[in-house]
Amino acid sequence: MAKSTSITRFTSRDVGIDLGTANTLVYARGRGVILNEPSVVAVEGRTGKVLAVGTEAKQAVGRTPGSITATRPLKGGVITDFDAAEGMLRRFIRSALGKRGRPRVVICVPSGVTGVERRAVLQTAARAGVRSVHLIEEPMAAALGAGLPVHEARGSMVVDIGGGSTEIAVISMGGVVTAHSVRTAGDALDNAINAYLQKHFTMAVGERTAEEIKVGLGIGGPVRVSGRDRTTGMPQTVELSQGQILEAVSEPVQAIVDAVSTAFDECPPELYGDIMERGMVLTGGGALLHGLDERLSGETGMPVLVADAPLDCVALGTGRCLEEHATLESLVSTAPQYPYAAA
Repeated sequence: MAKSTSITRFTSRDVGIDLGTANTLVYARGRGVILNEPSVVAVEGRTGKVLAVGTEAKQAVGRTPGSITATRPLKGGVITDFDAAEGMLRRFIRSALGKRGRPRVVICVPSGVTGVERRAVLQTAARAGVRSVHLIEEPMAAALGAGLPVHEARGSMVVDIGGGSTEIAVISMGGVVTAHSVRTAGDALDNAINAYLQKHFTMAVGERTAEEIKVGLGIGGPVRVSGRDRTTGMPQTVELSQGQILEAVSEPVQAIVDAVSTAFDECPPELYGDIMERGMVLTGGGALLHGLDERLSGETGMPVLVADAPLDCVALGTGRCLEEHATLESLVSTAPQYPYAAA
């Protein structure tokens, strides 16, 4: 990635941002992760005014009057609603830092983003009032946050399973040797659960209920689910066994497994031994899916480790770029062609 000329001037007011489909985390230099909120915005439909963001807005999902829309401004790891994303970022930064001027920010982007999607992040952050925008690819940030030795002349493999995308990368000598990005991740698991309930029980449930069922996969017993019967319109309650939940998510889980296998197949043979010795590391919320590590290990033949604090790894990686800019500067890019993104 291109080397930034301003990165060595990061100060205590500058932040790293994991702008995720499901959650946004903000890391402040010298303070660590200081904000972790759902990436949800409540907007007044007539005026477009942002009424609430984060946890407050998520509580309104499915419960708002017709004049208010609770929306998620990112899908598949990329921005789809510019105005909502700008309002969300502005409020999150202000909540994290208060009125402390215009910070420089390091933001992660999926490795598979297009030039248009990359510019969307730069423009949205700039409109949110930051001083300059620097980008780091999500799998590299995840590897840094997980403590992998990215600068060594040995291969490391990271699989970051977020809300909207799964980012897989083999890293060596400070660079991404091979990367694979698929738009199958936590949201796809939730959608698969919802589809399963509709198919087998004609039951409709909301996003939050589907997510709770996914989290309940690791509980070890049946999960009680309440929703609405789509045929009769009456309330309905069913119990899902662990086997039924596994069946519900089998298709997106297999897609993730296939993507990991494809990335490993594309890995240079010289790095096979390193990865087989050290294993692949799972990060992101999807890393906590019960049994996924064993499934990946069984189908790829590689050791699989779940990172410490997998939900925070990408944010911690952006934070390391702030804290250790002298050694990690080459991993971060900026866009000097945009006046608003210049320091």
